[in-house]
Amino acid sequence: MSARKAKVPETQVQETQAQEGQVQEARVQETQAQEAQVQEAQVQEARVQEARVQDPGAQQRRPPEAKGARTLTGRVVSDKMHKTIAVEIERLVKHPTYGKYIRRTTKLLAHDESGTSKEGDVVTITPCRPMSRRKSWRLLEVVEKAVRR
Repeated sequence: MSARKAKVPETQVQETQAQEGQVQEARVQETQAQEAQVQEAQVQEARVQEARVQDPGAQQRRPPEAKGARTLTGRVVSDKMHKTIAVEIERLVKHPTYGKYIRRTTKLLAHDESGTSKEGDVVTITPCRPMSRRKSWRLLEVVEKAVRR
């Protein structure tokens, strides 16, 4: 038994080669399109960089209340702990049904390193890293001293 080679007609070979050529051309076109997109993105990035260089103040402008600059003002209700004060923050909330404003309070613990504030003082506090389970605020300034007896 001899193995015979199956002869493929020459027209089929030519058709296959033509199809392969078309596929290869399509791939080249896709690659060129992708490269053009990348170049366009690079040009846009370069324009943005140029704009930043021309207007350096644009990066420095931020909203007035940036992260970390948030402050709350409240009254000291307790200074009996070591380097810690309890501050009561009062806010008004509109009742959803009746529309009347209701006074709500939140009690926060704040770190007072020097012990400058006393009970009754109005103080400003700002957030900081957690110092204990409940204390993650620190004293920024004493706004108003309480009247002492």
